[in-house]
Amino acid sequence: MIKRGVALLPLVVLCSWIATPDANADVVKVSAGQLFKRADQAEKSGDWATAQTIYRALAQDSNLDIRNEARFRHAELLTRLHKPAEAAVLYRAILDEKPDAARVRLELAAVLAQMGDLSRARRELRQVQAGGLPPEVAQVVNQYAAALRSVKPWGGSFELALAPDSNINRATDAKTLDTVVAPLNLSDEARQRSGLGLKGSGQIYLRADVGKDLALVPRISGQSAVYRASQFNDISASAQLGLEWRSKADRLTPSAGYTWRWYGGDLYARTQSLSLDWLHPTSKRAQIGTNVSVSRAHYAHNPLQDGMIYTASVTYERALTARSGGSISLSSNRQSARDPGYATMSGGLGLTYWHDFGKVTLFYTAAASRLEADKRLFLFPDRRREWYARSGAGAVFRQVEVAGFSPIIRVAYERNWSAVGIYDYRRVSTDFGITRAF
Repeated sequence: MIKRGVALLPLVVLCSWIATPDANADVVKVSAGQLFKRADQAEKSGDWATAQTIYRALAQDSNLDIRNEARFRHAELLTRLHKPAEAAVLYRAILDEKPDAARVRLELAAVLAQMGDLSRARRELRQVQAGGLPPEVAQVVNQYAAALRSVKPWGGSFELALAPDSNINRATDAKTLDTVVAPLNLSDEARQRSGLGLKGSGQIYLRADVGKDLALVPRISGQSAVYRASQFNDISASAQLGLEWRSKADRLTPSAGYTWRWYGGDLYARTQSLSLDWLHPTSKRAQIGTNVSVSRAHYAHNPLQDGMIYTASVTYERALTARSGGSISLSSNRQSARDPGYATMSGGLGLTYWHDFGKVTLFYTAAASRLEADKRLFLFPDRRREWYARSGAGAVFRQVEVAGFSPIIRVAYERNWSAVGIYDYRRVSTDFGITRAF
């Protein structure tokens, strides 16, 4: 616990169990210590409602130790009542005020694991390690890490946002393009269009043990961007089945999946894929994740794009302090096609940094990549050669929380420089949405 020996502070509470029988009697003043004792009695007798009422009242106290003690006890109760999402919100509220509270971060990691959010649970453990631990606490952290390798979670995630966008179709703003025949005039729909969209994303997953170190991991996910001009609606859905193998520290997951993408209401592409993910801790504060995949893509309206897609990536993530962390990633992509003008090779670098400032988490991202096509497309005089850059920033505001969700804001700028004018564009996008608060 955070601090059992809390200071006694007079607190006025209007509770039926503490008031005198006389309806006209003055309100009784009791100490925080008495209220904690009464809540403990209520828990032991199974009166969960009374205990939670007391904890909610004490969580509003002006004394930091008292309100965080109340949050901690309340979160412990919610965990026993099988409400890990509500418990996670309370643990997160404590860490907003006391980021170095190692025991609280361990409990948060445990409930995140119960919810199936293993990647976030591991991140919390790395944040604990970044703060520096005495040997006895480090041993507890190692036990928690071992427990994460034997959970059987299921769960999901969801995010919804309003998305003003300066270029919803990622198109050029040029009116004409140079071709081998003559200058080509572009229609309004083929040029840059701005709009206000509604974006959504979510996933549902299950991890079911089939052996001592093996688990089946089915997953369904989807994302969408919907606009008033429905010809620019972009919707995709995926189904994936993986087999997860767990060793003492590593996690290896081969999987197979199928993805559908619709654009403007019509099927745009279907993709079958095989992938292999490997997660390896390099230290108590860092880990490396690698992914390789091979896919077969079929494009509904342009079979000349049909071909194989080969991708590989490696990401190094590290907890810097108890409040901050970051990652760096390298990736490569090879796409073949029936028409070599659509066949490309690309490579990229990505950076991420995040930092907790009280009840606000700020994050920054940056990415750059290079792409080249095998041959030029018949219509254009040059083959496709591009530099792409993206930078973004955002914040999650946990001061506002409803049913485990909090507001999130993202702003990003993209620029793609291309030798083929139709692929040359710039874009500014903003998301105002809600996401889980932990």
